[in-house]
Amino acid sequence: MIEVLVALAIVAVALAAASRAAALSSTSAHEIKLRILAGFVAENRMGELAARRAWPGVGMSEGMEQQAGIEFRWRAEVLSTPHPNLRRVEIRVLDPVDPARELRRLVGVLAKES
Repeated sequence: MIEVLVALAIVAVALAAASRAAALSSTSAHEIKLRILAGFVAENRMGELAARRAWPGVGMSEGMEQQAGIEFRWRAEVLSTPHPNLRRVEIRVLDPVDPARELRRLVGVLAKES
């Protein structure tokens, strides 16, 4: 009888560990999905700035973009550079649940059309 109780205790511990591993795996998969989608948002913003062909003014802008049914907030900062025909662009995409947490940052340089 004691052997059966010991065996059940071992099985219970093993199942608890397996359950925890599955939960962590699910959380990691969701985090990876969010980061990939945030990357798409950042690349879309940078692509849109490049496609406009209008020289961007120095300053901050922000907005929302939906990817795969999730609303992401983005912030773009355009900075001047030592070269007058180049602008540095930093795009940050924030966590939809915790806006203080940055999921993706993309930095690029835009050249002024001659």
